[in-house]
Amino acid sequence: MTLSTTSSAKELVKEVAERGLETVRFAFADQHGLLHGKSIAAAEVAAALENGVGFPSTLLMKDTAGKTVFPVFSAGAGLGIPELQGAADAVMVADPRTFKVLPWAPGTGWVLCDLRFPNGKPVPFDTRGLLRRTLAGLQQAGYGLLAGLEIEFHIFRLLDPRLRPEDAGQPGTPPEVALLANGYHLLSELRYDQMEAALEILRANLAGLGLPLRSFEMEFGPSQVEVTLAAMDGLAAADAMVLLRSATKQILRRHGYHATFMCRPKLPNLMSSGWHLHQSLLAKDGGNAFMPGAGEILSPLGMQFLGGLIEHARASAAFSTPTINGYKRYRPYALAPDSILWAKDNRGVMIRVLGGPGDPGSRIENRIGEPAANPYLYFASQVVAGMDGVTRKLDPGPAAETPYDKRGKALPASLAEALDALRADAVLKEGLGATFVDYYCRIKQAELARFNLEVTDWEQREYFELY
Repeated sequence: MTLSTTSSAKELVKEVAERGLETVRFAFADQHGLLHGKSIAAAEVAAALENGVGFPSTLLMKDTAGKTVFPVFSAGAGLGIPELQGAADAVMVADPRTFKVLPWAPGTGWVLCDLRFPNGKPVPFDTRGLLRRTLAGLQQAGYGLLAGLEIEFHIFRLLDPRLRPEDAGQPGTPPEVALLANGYHLLSELRYDQMEAALEILRANLAGLGLPLRSFEMEFGPSQVEVTLAAMDGLAAADAMVLLRSATKQILRRHGYHATFMCRPKLPNLMSSGWHLHQSLLAKDGGNAFMPGAGEILSPLGMQFLGGLIEHARASAAFSTPTINGYKRYRPYALAPDSILWAKDNRGVMIRVLGGPGDPGSRIENRIGEPAANPYLYFASQVVAGMDGVTRKLDPGPAAETPYDKRGKALPASLAEALDALRADAVLKEGLGATFVDYYCRIKQAELARFNLEVTDWEQREYFELY
């Protein structure tokens, strides 16, 4: 567990001193891809790097409302894992290569952590660790993952944060917001200028983090924007997504805005937000293993990887679209997929193939994801599914000419349907671990159970007067 002998850890301690930092946030991404952690005083950073930072392991056993799903005080915490019993501590072990100085928080550093038990064993529910293991397997097969991020989200002006005591709860009352711009004019310069004050604050701070920003764009819906990042190796891209989401919310909140990566907010006239994942495999020589030759759409390996994504799309939706809300995006004629289809440069399909013969940027764009997805699980599921296609030499079938004609198999209509597909998918269960898949499904099932007990506005409108 010790890190103090590594040069990167020593460099981190030196940089903290040279910059006069007062605290360093030690953070980890939980099962939902949300950051938790502790702020460590500068004088204690070296010891924290050496010994790790403890935290209650129950944080790994909660749903999106922060409610503990598993019986932590029973044998093995209901998961057969003695180290989790009794709400015992786990340990954050910093990865010094992720160290950043936060531009919006004076005197504050930040470092991302992997998770261990006090006995040194890896925590099996550490999703960053799961992606590490998946990418290590991919490397053994002779490849590396290259991923580019294209993320849609909404920015609103914050009118009322709803912080009265009666607004507290699990979950609490959502904030009251106002639009920054009307929508329905894709890439509108006028609409962009209306949001420029917020976007410039965001751009400057994200650039200060060293994120490889490519573009800021106006999306189709009201107050909806898109940010794209240049391609990075798989783990770095997943880390960037976790940091981008958390940083965006923190930065804009300090300036009176509310940013949300919720797929389809319940506000009038809003559009759904997606997360398009661009991906390719790098060969040992650093070349693009998906780059097609003459007369090809993708290389044979790329087509087989695509076949694996098609084969396991219904099951992997549980990771690409992990919220109940996210499935409300899967609808026809909305620049979002509703069927498991692929095509060459067609924005209606689930998977869009970009590039061509001799183009080193040739890649697969999977348009299935929602921006709330845990990137470590999203990426890992893509690698496992795609490499199953390579192993079995799967054919993705013909490209779709008309993606909304119902020729393809439907994507799951709900999170419950996606979880059923995941439980039945032997390849993803083996690739990600049957214990992990069971753990993940139980957490998501708890969210569904809470949702099914709620009386909705729809029910009130439909039945209260009628009956």
